[in-house]
Amino acid sequence: MYSMTDFIKPLLSGASVTLQVMFYSTILAFILSFLFGFMKLSKSKIVRFFASVYIEFFRGTSLLIQLFWLYFALPVLGISLAAMTAGVLALGLNYGAYGAEVVRSSILSVSKGQTEATIALNMTPFQRMRYVILPQALLLMVPTFGNLLIELLKGTALVSLVTLSDLTFQAMALRTATMQTIEIFTMLLVFYFIIAYPITLGVRWFEKKISVGRV
Repeated sequence: MYSMTDFIKPLLSGASVTLQVMFYSTILAFILSFLFGFMKLSKSKIVRFFASVYIEFFRGTSLLIQLFWLYFALPVLGISLAAMTAGVLALGLNYGAYGAEVVRSSILSVSKGQTEATIALNMTPFQRMRYVILPQALLLMVPTFGNLLIELLKGTALVSLVTLSDLTFQAMALRTATMQTIEIFTMLLVFYFIIAYPITLGVRWFEKKISVGRV
């Protein structure tokens, strides 16, 4: 009979991989969110079309299938990706699509009177966005981005299905070896909570920080 302390080391190893996947996919998702969010607001129909295709495709198809396609289908076409790369790409592309809609809708939620005022002050389009519209839109984005970040963390569990030794993969391997299902999955729940809760607190702190003097 194994004790719960015997499971800590492999689960910590898996947590390290989970955090790596989350870190890199969050960066990718963040970049794509703003890139395609702004593209969706472009005056060019072609730019808006490409942004719409990306957003609707990745929101309208399963993250699991996207992951499997990148890891199992691409090699058939002669492109092989490491499990880590496939996992980061799948998560980043998927949550970037959701994030793009957050960016778009938040910017559109800023009062049109703000834009009219910046035009009256003879600001350039860049100055309007940088100094007036985006700071206000950011207040609307942060709570939803926080939720997406937690969802992304939970989504990292899927990378275990492409042989990446994350938390879930390690837990499944331990369960197979020891058959101590309750103990192992209880620890798995605790590990995910330990990672997620500081993120929640950090998002709340950041939201309060950027709200100072604006509410």
